[in-house]
Amino acid sequence: MTRFVLGRIGFYTLIAVLLAFFTIPLLWLVTAPFTSDPTYEIKIPGFTSDPTSEVKAPSFTLDNFRAVAEHPYALPSLYNSLVLSVGTAVLVVILASLAAYALSRVRLPGRDALLYALLLLSSIITGTAAMVPLFQLAVELNLIDSQLGLILILTGGLLPAAIFMLKDFMDSTPKSYEESARVFGATPLQIVRHVVVPLVRPGLATVGVWAVANVWGNFLMPYLLLSDVEKQPAAVITYTLYTEGGQANLSMLSTFGLLYSVPVVLMYLFVSKKYGFRFHGGIKR
Repeated sequence: MTRFVLGRIGFYTLIAVLLAFFTIPLLWLVTAPFTSDPTYEIKIPGFTSDPTSEVKAPSFTLDNFRAVAEHPYALPSLYNSLVLSVGTAVLVVILASLAAYALSRVRLPGRDALLYALLLLSSIITGTAAMVPLFQLAVELNLIDSQLGLILILTGGLLPAAIFMLKDFMDSTPKSYEESARVFGATPLQIVRHVVVPLVRPGLATVGVWAVANVWGNFLMPYLLLSDVEKQPAAVITYTLYTEGGQANLSMLSTFGLLYSVPVVLMYLFVSKKYGFRFHGGIKR
C-alpha cells in the first residue's frame, strides 16, 4: 500500500513538473507584454545577488504595444504572414482535394506506390535540403522578392502530405451519392463541388489549419526569397527586434510574440469549435 501511494505521489509530481515546464513560458508570454520592464529573471527576496535589495512588483503598462504599433515593419509583417498563409492554404486545399479525389476514384497502376513515394520525398527533401535548387529556380523564374512565387513554392512543398491526408477522407465518402448525381447529369467538377466537398469538409479544414500553421511559422524560405523587408512575414521580422548591441529587446519581442501567436490560436479554436477535430474518415459522426 505504501509503495502504491509513493508511486502515485511520484507520478503526479512528475506530471506537475511537466505541466509547469510547458506552462511557465506561456504565462511569461501572456504577462510580459503588459510589464514595463520584462525579464527572464525571477526575483525573490533572499535569492537575488543582493539579498538586501528591494524587489518591486512589475508595473502594468501598454507602452509595449504602442512601441510595436510605431515599428515600421512589425504590423505590416503580420499582414504579410496572413497573405502568405491564407494564399498557400487555399491553393493547397484546392489542388490537394482535386488530386486526392482523382487518386481515390481512378484506378491507376502503381497508384499507392506513387502516393507513398511523394510522401516520402516530401519528408526527406525538406526546405534545408532543397534550399539551393529552389533558390536557383526562383532566380530563373524571376520569383525573387515575389510573394506569389513564395506561395507557389510553399504550396509545392506541402502538397504531397496534404494529398496523402485527404485521400483517406475521399476513400471513405459513399460512391452512391456521386452515382446519383451522375444520373442527373452532373459533371465531375459539379460532383466534387456539391457532393464530395461537403462530405470531406472536416478533412479540408484540417489540411487548411495545418497549411496555415506551417506557413505562419516558416522562416527559411521567406528569408531566402524575400529580401525586401516590406514583404517579409512576421517570422522573419521577429529576428530583427534586437537592440543595437545585439541584445534581445524583451519588451518588443514579448509583445510582438503575443500578437504573432493570437491569430493561429484563434483559428484553431474556431475550427475546433466548428468541427471538433473529431471525425472518422470523410464523414463526421
